[in-house]
Amino acid sequence: MTESRGAAVRYENVQKSYDGETLVVKNLNLDIPPGEFLTMLGPSGSGKTTCLMMLAGFEPATHGEIFLNDDPINNVPPHKRGIGMVFQNYALFPHMSVAENLAFPLQVRGMNKAEQEEKVKRALDMVELGDFGSRRPAQLSGGQQQRVAVARALVFEPSLVLMDEPLGALDKQLREQMQYEIKHIHENIGVSIVYVTHDQTEALTMSDRVAVFNDGVIQQLSTPDELYENPHNSFVAQFIGENNKLSGTVTEVSGTDCKVQLDDGTVLAAEAVNIDGVGSRTTISLRPERVEFDTDQSMDNLVKGRIEEMIYLGDHIRVRMNVAGNTEFIVKVRNRGQRRDLRTGQTVEIGWAASDCKALDAVA
Repeated sequence: MTESRGAAVRYENVQKSYDGETLVVKNLNLDIPPGEFLTMLGPSGSGKTTCLMMLAGFEPATHGEIFLNDDPINNVPPHKRGIGMVFQNYALFPHMSVAENLAFPLQVRGMNKAEQEEKVKRALDMVELGDFGSRRPAQLSGGQQQRVAVARALVFEPSLVLMDEPLGALDKQLREQMQYEIKHIHENIGVSIVYVTHDQTEALTMSDRVAVFNDGVIQQLSTPDELYENPHNSFVAQFIGENNKLSGTVTEVSGTDCKVQLDDGTVLAAEAVNIDGVGSRTTISLRPERVEFDTDQSMDNLVKGRIEEMIYLGDHIRVRMNVAGNTEFIVKVRNRGQRRDLRTGQTVEIGWAASDCKALDAVA
């Protein structure tokens, strides 16, 4: 594959309604620079797949304009947009060989036989299936079929590839392997990829940036580490990774820091992110791996909790506790090969830094 700078995509004030009343996408404004791997992440019904389908041309926008390399494409039919597509069900032709499946989009574009063969060979080599050209899809494993689908999307060297839940049908181990393979292909050829998934791990593993959707609106658009470390609101904090939440009222604000009195009376120091000031309700967000059992009195937050359950998971022990009235408070204890003196029913002190817990908008 020749290197590509990818395509620049722009959504301007894009809306989508299927019934003329309810908006499933609300005033979307989004710029995707050339060569970026952008993932649209969100729960079912959040609008992410609709955004992809509008970009592909399979759904018309109700309002607004979509641009590809500064050219408006709302009125351009799907087959003339020059976009590669990869679907969850692979969409391979069962009566064709692997090589014939890859050659099909080249034939449609009127490419001569010799050039077709050259591009098919390069595409198959890229996904490490160079010896599988004569096989039929039914003779391949699920992972191999998915690689063929990726190769077919890339064989005509598009500047943009769209992927709609492409790994959803694979088992966990194969899915993880394909995540890295798609990521490496993207890095090697520089094509722009817009990827849709509801799998947070997939989004964090593969993406340059992630757009988190909910209710037809992007809640946060950030790099994976920024999303995880600094969520802008409680929805993002709860949707990305495992998260503890504690409800309370803001009693003091000083710059970017605040104090929160939890509903059981416990007072915590936190980083103020999305609150309305003193007296406002808030939900504190805290990642399980940031909580320490080996506490000292210099920690910003020290509280007592009762151990309800411990589960050994190899690389860490998952401890479920009752903390400040939350019986689903999780602590991840890294397994360092040393036996810890922890047991179910025990009341222990735990602690964490104020910077590790965020005071966000209140949730029920």
